[in-house]
Amino acid sequence: MPDPANFALNRRSLLQLSAGLFAAGGVSGMLPAEERPAVTHPRATSGDTVAEPNWDERLTISVGSRDAEIVGTNDRALQAAVDYVARLGGGTVRVLPGVYRLRNAVYLASSVRILGSGADSILMKEPSLKTKLAADSDWFDQEITLADAKGFAVGDGVCLRTKNPHNGGMEVAKRTLVARSGNRFKLDRALRQNFWEMGDSTCASLFPIFSGENIADVVIENITLDGNKDNNENLDGNYAGCVFLQDCNRITMRQVEARNYNGDGLSWQICHDVLVENCFSHDNTGLGMHPGSGSQRPVIRNNRSERNDIGIFFCWGVKFGLAEKNKIDGCRSSGVSIGHRDNNNLVCDNDILNSGKVGVLFRPERGKAFAPHRNRIENNRIVDSGPADGVAIDVQGETDAIVLSRNQIRESRQPMQRVGIRLGAQAGQVEMKENKIDGVSVAVADLRKS
Repeated sequence: MPDPANFALNRRSLLQLSAGLFAAGGVSGMLPAEERPAVTHPRATSGDTVAEPNWDERLTISVGSRDAEIVGTNDRALQAAVDYVARLGGGTVRVLPGVYRLRNAVYLASSVRILGSGADSILMKEPSLKTKLAADSDWFDQEITLADAKGFAVGDGVCLRTKNPHNGGMEVAKRTLVARSGNRFKLDRALRQNFWEMGDSTCASLFPIFSGENIADVVIENITLDGNKDNNENLDGNYAGCVFLQDCNRITMRQVEARNYNGDGLSWQICHDVLVENCFSHDNTGLGMHPGSGSQRPVIRNNRSERNDIGIFFCWGVKFGLAEKNKIDGCRSSGVSIGHRDNNNLVCDNDILNSGKVGVLFRPERGKAFAPHRNRIENNRIVDSGPADGVAIDVQGETDAIVLSRNQIRESRQPMQRVGIRLGAQAGQVEMKENKIDGVSVAVADLRKS
C-alpha cells in the first residue's frame, strides 16, 4: 500500500505541474490560437461548425406563387421550406418575387439562410383581430376560450395579454392556435401565466414577421418586410417587430427593408454577434434598430433608419457594439439612444439628421452603477436636432468616461434655445475634443457643479 504522505506529496506536485502547464498553454490542445497550425483543407466533421468546407453547391429550396419547389404565398409555404432545409442541417430558402400574406410568424432555424428578391419579395402581415377571453385559463392550461372567435383560425399566431392580479403588471404570451372546437382553441404550448377574466385578458393576432429563439448562424438577406401598421394593433419591440430574435447567436441581416410595423423594425434581445448591414428600417411606430438587453458585440453598419420613434436604441447591457456609417433621419424622439449599463460602445461616422428631440441621448438611469459608461461618439454629423430647445448630444444621469470627438454639430434653422452638447448636473468625466459646433444658441452647456 502506498505511503499516504508520499501520495499527498506526489499529488501536490502533480497539481502544481499541471497548473504551470495550463498557464503556459502546454497541455495538449491548449496552444494559443495564433500558434496553432492553420486549417487549410477542412473536412466535414461531426459537430464542427467552425472549419466547414466551402462547398460548390448547397441545399436551396425555392418558394413562390409558381415555378417554385414549394408553391404558395403564405406563412405555411415559407415555414415548410424553412423546416425542410433545417431538417437536413441547413441551407437556403429562396423567396421568389411576390406578395406573401402572413397569419403567423415565419419561425427561423439554425443554419438557414433566407434569400429574397429585394423589393419584389414582400412579406406582409395580415390585419390584426382582437377579442377578450371568455373563460379563465391557468398557467398550466393549453387552451383558451375567445369571446368572439370570428376571423380567428387554426394556424394563426396570437398574442395573449393580461394584467397580473398581484402587481398589476402586463403579462404577455405568444402562441399558435393548433386545434379548435367552436370558441375554444388549443395552443401549441402550455401557458406559463394566469390569463383570467379579472385581468382583462385579451387575444390578438399579433406576431413578428420573422421570429427566432435559441438559434444560431442565420442569414436574412435581400427581402422586404411590411408590418401593415394601419391595420394592426401595437406590439412593442420586447415581443415583436418585422424581425424579432431572442437568445440567438451569429445572426446576419443584410439588405432587409423593415417597414410599417406597429412596433419595432429590427429587434434582437440577448443576441450576440449580430450584424445588421445595408438595411432600411423605416416608418415603424417603435424603434428602427433595437439591439436589446444583454446583447454583446452588435455591428450596425451602412443602414438607413428613417421616420421611426428612435433610430438606434441601445437597450440594457449592450456592450462592445459598433454603429457606423448609418443614416438616421427624421426619427421622432432620438437619433441614437444609449442607457442602462450600455458600456464600451462606439458610435461613429453616422449622419444623424432631423431628430425630433435629441440627436444622441445618454439616458438618465437610477444611479451610477446603472448608467452607460466608456462609450465613444466620434466623427458623426448631427444636424437639426429637436424643437426650439433641442439638444444635439445630451449626456444625462451619472454617465461617466465618455468621449465626444470630432463630431460636426450644425443647426440650419434659427439658434433659438438650441444646445450643441449638454452635460447634465450628475455627469462624470466627459472628454470633448475637436468637435465643430455651428448655428446653436449655446455650444456647450455644462451643468455640472464646478
